[in-house]
Amino acid sequence: MQKILITGASRGIGRAIAVRLAQKNRLLLLHGRDRSALRKTCELVKSQGSQAKAIVSDLNSVRGVQHLVSQVDKGRIDVLVNNAGIAIVKPVSKITLPQWQKALFLGVTVPFLLIQKLLPRMSKGSTIVNILSIAAKQGFPNWSSYCAGKFALEGFSQCLREELRTKGIRVINIYPRATRTELWGKVPGKWPKQKMMEPEEVAEAVYYAVSRPSNVQVENILLGNIVGNL
Repeated sequence: MQKILITGASRGIGRAIAVRLAQKNRLLLLHGRDRSALRKTCELVKSQGSQAKAIVSDLNSVRGVQHLVSQVDKGRIDVLVNNAGIAIVKPVSKITLPQWQKALFLGVTVPFLLIQKLLPRMSKGSTIVNILSIAAKQGFPNWSSYCAGKFALEGFSQCLREELRTKGIRVINIYPRATRTELWGKVPGKWPKQKMMEPEEVAEAVYYAVSRPSNVQVENILLGNIVGNL
């Protein structure tokens, strides 16, 4: 049975990925902080014939990461999807040190810790998927902490990919442009949601990359709405 761990699976892109990857003979380990929303994701996954396990954990601390890892079933990990993140949108002068540290911890350190702790349970044919963003390649005003985290994860991912290439473990980076999720309701400003992609498009890209034969690696996928990309 294939085992897939997805962080930030309560809603949005994470939930869409979980539903798309769900199928018989798979166990999806679904992480989130919102127990109720995570339960809904599990129900959707199970309706597709997959097994699902909810893991409720706050990844804003090392202890939270350790708790998540302790809840992951023993044995091989086939796919790890690093999706959890946070967007703090403020001018540089307004970002507090705790906010900066929180953004970088969740955006960079958590994927590093999860990969480091779970890598011994991965082998040839396993796949690591990092949900990055166009913000890993381009800066935007007031998004400095978010971009810093994504740029850092991009560099880490490229190095990791070369380390693991000879072991047959794939590292796949997905770069969505603006995607219509609940995040935008918490971000200051007016955003043209009608020009954004849907989370299901990101999920489809993940499905495509992960489902290639184990000797085929689709390393980088950039996604966006062709009309009015953000």
